[in-house]
Amino acid sequence: MPFEPVILFFLLGVVAGLARSDLKIPAVLYESLSIFLLLAIGLKGGVELARQSLAELILPALVVVGVGALLPLVAFPILQRLGKLSRADAASVAAHYGSVSVVTFAVAAAYLANLGQDYEGYMVVFLVLLEFPALMIGIWLAKSGQGSADSNMGKVLHEVFAGKSIVLLVGGLLIGWLAGADGLKPLDKVFFDLFKGLLAIFLLEMGLVAASRIGDLRRAGGFLLGFAVIMPLFGGMLGVLTATLLGLSVGGAMLLGTLYASASYIAAPAAMRIAVPEANPALSIGAALGITFPFNLVVGIPIYHWLAGQFQGVV
Repeated sequence: MPFEPVILFFLLGVVAGLARSDLKIPAVLYESLSIFLLLAIGLKGGVELARQSLAELILPALVVVGVGALLPLVAFPILQRLGKLSRADAASVAAHYGSVSVVTFAVAAAYLANLGQDYEGYMVVFLVLLEFPALMIGIWLAKSGQGSADSNMGKVLHEVFAGKSIVLLVGGLLIGWLAGADGLKPLDKVFFDLFKGLLAIFLLEMGLVAASRIGDLRRAGGFLLGFAVIMPLFGGMLGVLTATLLGLSVGGAMLLGTLYASASYIAAPAAMRIAVPEANPALSIGAALGITFPFNLVVGIPIYHWLAGQFQGVV
């Protein structure tokens, strides 16, 4: 099986960061790359969505969101009771692990493309839908023990729905859906042909950032290190099983497993910063970006793909 080359760019960034290299990606380039990737993912999903019946997606979408909402509810008591985290910190970390990582999804899609394996294009719809529930649940978990309904919910909703990731993903999805494959054909060379190369450069920067978060995890202790590996494996297995029961392909099952296994480090930190300011962001971002993100890229994605193949022959 061929090795996904974009992961090597991420590993190069990690090595450079640990070696304290002076390698840096300019902030304006990093911002431009993130905008491109989010928009390209949305456009591709919209093109595929145009080929689907929206009525047939309602039930699978409800199941995917409903099962995904269980993840923060499972993570919270583990973090609070076994990890001895405060209610705010446990809720914040749980929200990060219930939400999803767009970049991890992009790498998983590139992994399937490298194998020449197809998947359901509407998986991007699930990606968008899974961004919200865990954040709302995380806020509820943090505030429910305080006897206060003041959670700055209006600001949080604005931060999430008006945030860059959602605006570009949903906007790209709608543009791709309305224009269709033929309408977007003149833009193929920009948004689709260049996607993998630009993703590689973006992952180089992500490797540098991940290396910088390792210090936060050293201060967090061994429990959170273990959680940052075990929770993705649990989520990945749950996602693969859910997708298989819904009748998705091996590629689709692997992608849903990857979504459930991923942890947000873009939307979730912004929402938690507003709603749960007492939570320590070093714990949640350090675990999500310092351990779970590289674990999924190097080890997790192949495992979820293998599980998808195994489950397809059993369930």
